[in-house]
Amino acid sequence: MIRDITIGQYYPVDSPIHRLDPRVKLSGTMLFLISLFVFKGYLGYVLAALFVGIVIKVSKVPFRYIVRGLRPVLILLLVTVLFNLFLTREGTEIFTLGFIHIYDQGLIFAFLMAVRLVLLVLGTSLMTFTTTPNQLTDGLEKGLRGLRKIHVPVHEIAMMMSIALRFIPILVEETDKIMKAQQARGADFESGKLLQRAKALVPLLVPLIVSAFRRANDLALAMEARCYHGGDGRTKMKPLKYKKRDAVAYLILFGYLGLVIGSGFLF
Repeated sequence: MIRDITIGQYYPVDSPIHRLDPRVKLSGTMLFLISLFVFKGYLGYVLAALFVGIVIKVSKVPFRYIVRGLRPVLILLLVTVLFNLFLTREGTEIFTLGFIHIYDQGLIFAFLMAVRLVLLVLGTSLMTFTTTPNQLTDGLEKGLRGLRKIHVPVHEIAMMMSIALRFIPILVEETDKIMKAQQARGADFESGKLLQRAKALVPLLVPLIVSAFRRANDLALAMEARCYHGGDGRTKMKPLKYKKRDAVAYLILFGYLGLVIGSGFLF
């Protein structure tokens, strides 16, 4: 499961999605997440799934690579489905076993919630697959530059978010190395019940935390050695500029959002 965590990883390939301005991808991700909580009918789920499928196809990121990122959230997905299935008391009762009562509306809600969560993970993962950490930093800083007027440290916030995303795959790789080293010394992380396997992972925390602090200290020293003192007076080697394809992407995004909102009045 450690190897299946793909959040924060960048998939290098030349595609129309990769060439878009990072502000477009950030705005598109936000609009897509909002749309998942706007529609109420089945047509909205179909439109959202089609939209994600088309974007994945255009991005040229392998679908199996994106789906692999769903495995770490399977437990959360299962818990969400079970809560909606057993705690919903609406509609017609279709199954009873002791204190367990399952209703048809609970079954529908559980399925729709699972689909919504899967689409949410796919949409957010696709942004990191097609955008480098540097582009994310520039896009966030440029998109939120208006907050500087009220003394919000936009550059520092964007830098921290970019570093956090970049550290995710690094820490995942470091965890995998530590697990292999301890398994070579006789550690067992696979056998036993769920609680026993969770306790077996505790010895990983100390070396992982030490490694994380060491990497953070090395990064701070490297930034200080390069005379980094925040965003004041800094220039960009590749300044962000909107192009015609970005305007087309915005039109497609707002068209999708309009269809999703309109689907609520149709079904």
